[in-house]
Amino acid sequence: MAYNSVVSASILTTKLHFPSYRAGLVSRPGLVDRLHAGLSRRLTLISAPAGYGKTTLISEWIHRIQERSEEDGTTLPEFAWLSLDEEDNDPGRFLTYLIAAMSRSEKHDRSVGIEAFGMAQSPQPESHQAVLTSLINDLASVRDGTVLVIDDYHLIDSQAVDSILLFLLEHKPSSLHLVVLTRSDPPLPLARFRAGNDMTELRAADLRFSIAESTIYLN
Repeated sequence: MAYNSVVSASILTTKLHFPSYRAGLVSRPGLVDRLHAGLSRRLTLISAPAGYGKTTLISEWIHRIQERSEEDGTTLPEFAWLSLDEEDNDPGRFLTYLIAAMSRSEKHDRSVGIEAFGMAQSPQPESHQAVLTSLINDLASVRDGTVLVIDDYHLIDSQAVDSILLFLLEHKPSSLHLVVLTRSDPPLPLARFRAGNDMTELRAADLRFSIAESTIYLN
């Protein structure tokens, strides 16, 4: 049985669906350029209250990258999406959805994540680090770049889940970039990432419309 069939039978696949891009919204080319420049770093953190357009910005970014790839033939990174809810505070569930999101990539070999998924679903599951190690080793064999977007991380209030995300950040292959969307900063060593120039940050002040953008929006 194909791996994706196994995953689809056991999870809610709509949590892995990208938000649709809506033409006609106010374009944010400056922010899109900052996101694109941040791909060489470990993490992109977009932290702002509700209504600041975090998800809309990511949707535009993905759309612009696709346009650029079609125009000049540049390699298109693979995007994976995971929307969180309160039930994802269970570390086993979070791991399962994390693996499922990564497995949906069309560029990844069908075997990517299948061992990790089996380990996570076992009646006597391995440790979280062992499951992550298997997934990371699979991802290390993927040459093309992959961007994993994790939305609504502010709903997580679990040290175990925070530890899973930190382990992934600290041991991820260079081909993987993480984007975290949240209304509040996650308990990660952000100061260390910031000092090492290993993180791109967008906050409410960055997402707030300029006068010119507000005029376009109102008109």
